[in-house]
Amino acid sequence: MQELAVEMRNITKVFKGVVANDGVDFHLKKASINGLLGENGAGKTTLMNILFGLYQPESGAISVNGSHVVIDSPSKAMNLGVGMVHQHFMLVRPMTVTENIMLGLPSKRRPFLDTAKVEQELIELSQRYNLKVDPKARVWQLSVGEQQRVEILSTLYRGAKILILDEPTAVLTPQEANHLFEVLRIMRNDGKSIILISHKLEEVLAIANEVTVLRDGRLVGQAQVTSETTKRDLTNMMVGRDVLFKFDKQDSALGKIKLVAEGLSVKNDKGLMALKQINISLREGEVLGIAGVDGNGQKELCEVLTGLRPLLSGKVSLNGKDLTGSNPKTFIKTGIAHIPEDRHKTGLAMKFSLSKNFILKEFDSPRFSRRGFLNFKSIRENAERLIAEYRIKAKEHGIKAKDLSGGNQQKVILARELSSKPEVIIANQPTRGLDIGATEYVRQKLLEEKGKGVGVLLISADLEEIRQLSDRIAIIYEGRIMGILDKTASIEQIGLLMAGVEVEGVGVC
Repeated sequence: MQELAVEMRNITKVFKGVVANDGVDFHLKKASINGLLGENGAGKTTLMNILFGLYQPESGAISVNGSHVVIDSPSKAMNLGVGMVHQHFMLVRPMTVTENIMLGLPSKRRPFLDTAKVEQELIELSQRYNLKVDPKARVWQLSVGEQQRVEILSTLYRGAKILILDEPTAVLTPQEANHLFEVLRIMRNDGKSIILISHKLEEVLAIANEVTVLRDGRLVGQAQVTSETTKRDLTNMMVGRDVLFKFDKQDSALGKIKLVAEGLSVKNDKGLMALKQINISLREGEVLGIAGVDGNGQKELCEVLTGLRPLLSGKVSLNGKDLTGSNPKTFIKTGIAHIPEDRHKTGLAMKFSLSKNFILKEFDSPRFSRRGFLNFKSIRENAERLIAEYRIKAKEHGIKAKDLSGGNQQKVILARELSSKPEVIIANQPTRGLDIGATEYVRQKLLEEKGKGVGVLLISADLEEIRQLSDRIAIIYEGRIMGILDKTASIEQIGLLMAGVEVEGVGVC
């Protein structure tokens, strides 16, 4: 039997009366990759934070390389050879790669830093694991993929034999993700043991030796990954039922042009150019996907098309009506619905009741007010209808939005926006942070709106989502549209454009 690098037995962790891990058993074999799966709130990251010493369990035992250990801090974990690469990078942006990696480590040339020696060691380490990065570069100068390599190099430099990777491909292009997988295979062949937390089942099936599935804080099962293991098998373990991966998307002819954006240029919050002469159009009954690595102008594009950010130049029109310079209320009344990227800050009034959140856009309409007074009976009936229609798990309409799960909060936004019978939906990262079941629901709802003739602009960092739902795919890079492809485009083409590489024969109209 293959030796174990990690064994966690009967791990229980409770936060303010909520059981995050309930008697969980987990093991990681030496020189292997274990894919840790589960819906949001299943307890995956909590379990790994316990292994890394960020949390201490109420009960349970941990063994590393066959020896019982107590991991009461990250420094203790690192001393045991356990390293963790977090989903949100922990780098100091103004400092160089070498300076970031040296942080917290003793210098052999005290009181001086041994920068030259560390730089040489990093070059050798990067060559060994194919993690090419310039040790002298400052972090802010690096791409997202390069920053991730720095995080991995930092972990390896500190002597990690066991690596925990939390959603490592969430912000990578397809090519960068493939390169990461090659790195992980090299590391596994070199004897490293790896835990891969991911919601992308294709990745787990492609790279992992075995999987561990958690549900509601409990261990559901562990299984070897073979050629016969399927996404359906894993999702059944995760959610207890079948989940749609292919949607019944109607291929009917698209209608007239509804939304037109011409020559859009705009600055971001730092005063830098975020959009540079962007041209796009959206037709009736069309899903136009905007693909790109986060931070390339998607947020600003969404805000321009909903009236939340002023243009430097350009024009926005809906059904021939010029909306340039209009306020958000005008965009709403003209028929543009908005599913924002941040449901907490932009999508919902978290301390308001569900009934109030449902009417945020039309509280002054005759349906819900009369002579300046709210019609509470109509507001309550509207809330009860939407809660039932959108299967929102809430005890009653008076519950506050902050007391719902992320998936149910997103359903509240969907219910409000779609019930307004929009002409166009601007959906920015509509399934980010949602579990598999909630993701399936949101995608199905967007396709239902497409079937009604609504135009959907889908901005998503999830390339699988873009390819599943879109009729056309526009790729954005550093504020420019690199090309617009049809739905049959290869993932390689999309990935190259996402990285800023021009592809011959790909147009932008």
